[in-house]
Amino acid sequence: MYASNWNKLGAFGDLGTQALKQMDRSRQARGKMLDRAGYGPQQTPSTVILEQPGLKLHRYQDAPGGGPAVLLVPAPIKRAYIWDLAPDISVVQRWSERGYRVYLAEWLPMPDGDGDVGLDDYGDRMLSACQQAIMEDSGQEQLTIVGHSLGGILAAIYSCTHAERVAATVLLESPLHFEQASCCFSPLVNATPHARGIADAFRHVPGVYLNMMSAMAEPQAFQWERIADRWLSLLDPKALATHMRVERWTHDEFALPGRLFTDIVESLYRNDEFMQGRLDIGGRTIGPRDLRAPLLCVVDFRSKVIPPEAVLPFHEAASSKRKRVLEYQGDVGVNLQHVGVLVGRSAHAAIWPAIFEWLGSPALANASNEGGKRTQPAMTANAGTDTRPSPAAD
Repeated sequence: MYASNWNKLGAFGDLGTQALKQMDRSRQARGKMLDRAGYGPQQTPSTVILEQPGLKLHRYQDAPGGGPAVLLVPAPIKRAYIWDLAPDISVVQRWSERGYRVYLAEWLPMPDGDGDVGLDDYGDRMLSACQQAIMEDSGQEQLTIVGHSLGGILAAIYSCTHAERVAATVLLESPLHFEQASCCFSPLVNATPHARGIADAFRHVPGVYLNMMSAMAEPQAFQWERIADRWLSLLDPKALATHMRVERWTHDEFALPGRLFTDIVESLYRNDEFMQGRLDIGGRTIGPRDLRAPLLCVVDFRSKVIPPEAVLPFHEAASSKRKRVLEYQGDVGVNLQHVGVLVGRSAHAAIWPAIFEWLGSPALANASNEGGKRTQPAMTANAGTDTRPSPAAD
């Protein structure tokens, strides 16, 4: 079933490609209807300090006295406002409240003729442009980098290729090791000879195509759990409002450049090159041992989309002298549990405070990996689980 469905969808001619692009436009129109119903994002005011094809860099108002710089890196599939959905569940505001200078990389659809951009462009060239703009804006040569999902892959690539510029790396449910037995996308990847054929058919792979593939690979997470979450949210107005805002966000995808799609499927999902230390980024081969900054990973041990097997081996293999794993245990009202760490009430009550305690005070956040030891928070079942082999990992 996987092979036939994947190949049917991948074998689109011009008519099929246009049909999927029209489906993207229809989904975006439904999203705008949810806007009119009051479920649009309530975003924090920001200033764009860098703009180039496929990217805008936002700077948010500094906390009093300024502070160390943090760069938030979303996945390059849907809009970045999931990090700033509403004031009480805004990751942007949590960082600002802690005294950081907050910057957000907003990925944008690439122009139609510019599909030849891949992992090296997103994880190195474009994030390097963000870092340069941040340095000019803040005067700081180092930053903390935070990525979610595929955005975590980009953040990890940047940390590996520019270790001297990274004060700390925080990866939120980011797939870094692609093990055939545990990866729900493996049957789809194995069903096609090479992703380049699909990328060539589309040039820019429509977001709705990626949604269809995700729903086929893991229907429980992308279909049934969402339905159950809506029912569970009905008696809680705040949970229901968040659920509907995330629903609006799910309709706001955009196409993935063909080469980026190919790199993700082939270099990562099929060949696991990053974990194996064989990922080619601009002529340099990188792997987990190139990541030397303090490293914190958030894992949902229940997840089949990003199972712990996709995170923990990379975490353990990284060269970071300070490491921490926190466990996210889910929320009601998040629509997709995969984004719960960004928008869930328990995540904002427990996970994010634990992250900030691990980082230490903003005055220490730019300390080097060899800097003074920071006090670790006492973890609770809700705040997360320290799964380090021993306290020496600190």
